[in-house]
Amino acid sequence: MNTLFDQTTINGMALQNRLARSATWEGMCAVDGKPFPKLISCYRDLARGRVGLIITGYAFVSPEGKQLPGKMGIHTDDFADVMKDMTGAVHEEGGKICIQLVHAGGQTDAGNAGRQPLAPSAVKIDQYPEIPAEMTAEDISRIITAFGAGARRAKDWGFDAIQLHGAHGYLINQFLSPLANHRQDGYGGSIENRCRFLLETYQAVRSAVGPDFPVMVKLNGSDNLEGGLSPEDGLYAAKALDKAGIDCIEVSGGTPVSGDQSPARMKIDSPEKEAYNLSLAGHIRAAVNCSIMVVGGFRSFAVAEKTVQESADYVSMARPFIREPALAKRWQEGDRSVARCISCNSCFKPGLQEGGIYCVVEKKEQEKK
Repeated sequence: MNTLFDQTTINGMALQNRLARSATWEGMCAVDGKPFPKLISCYRDLARGRVGLIITGYAFVSPEGKQLPGKMGIHTDDFADVMKDMTGAVHEEGGKICIQLVHAGGQTDAGNAGRQPLAPSAVKIDQYPEIPAEMTAEDISRIITAFGAGARRAKDWGFDAIQLHGAHGYLINQFLSPLANHRQDGYGGSIENRCRFLLETYQAVRSAVGPDFPVMVKLNGSDNLEGGLSPEDGLYAAKALDKAGIDCIEVSGGTPVSGDQSPARMKIDSPEKEAYNLSLAGHIRAAVNCSIMVVGGFRSFAVAEKTVQESADYVSMARPFIREPALAKRWQEGDRSVARCISCNSCFKPGLQEGGIYCVVEKKEQEKK
């Protein structure tokens, strides 16, 4: 029977446990996307805290794919030295680090993108700050190439794996969603066509890193949104990726406009409210052969342990590790009390003003001592 602290491998990448730090925006990079030393320290602390796999904050593969200030970039060879420092810091602590590659598509604005945003279709939907420009065939080819180039850099710089961000309303998810994708060419219409951008991006990444390097994807099992990606189409995408050779699918759900079914739900104060993407993950796991990771409101050891015993291969969390970078170490050493994260989402608010996310509640408690 699986346990949280089994040693496992994903396409040759050895992991010390089944706990992953899911990607989030940290806001700890310069305007051009170059990481600050505090981001390296953040990942070092997670590795020291025995997180099995650290998935970085989403890194834009092309400048117009940047969404927020302080977001990391992987679009230029100029960042080689600092990125090697980052991977080296994690490896010195015995950790493994996977970089998440993203293009925000229509889910950014001209101020951050430096131009009118690009998207599958020039439509105004709630998740878009402004009407984007419809991507041309040349745009599609260029951005797919940029994903491959980002993957090549990541491997060269010492990252242990690649994850494509195919969830939460970003560009890959926009191609998958009938709400965002109104194209009449080979990239729109049927679910087979809407998967084309995802699969071509995966193939570009796979070609860049080779068959023996872990390539993962964060995929919505459902957009939890009327007119968006349905569970049936999410399953189709997962099966297509599995057939193409993906090594691991991290199952998530929702977009920023999915209301109370968004990716980062609040007030998770009981076991019943945890693991809110578990049914989507189970649906996918039953149909594929690759490893399955699931994110979404995990707070208690018992729920996480039951998940890897019955429903998924790995459990990933983001907000609990913002408050407690050493949560995995605490659980492994026998303190199995619930994660201290109260799911208030206040950790993201200081990022824009103060140069990086942190747990506001934890800071206030420390100041009282």
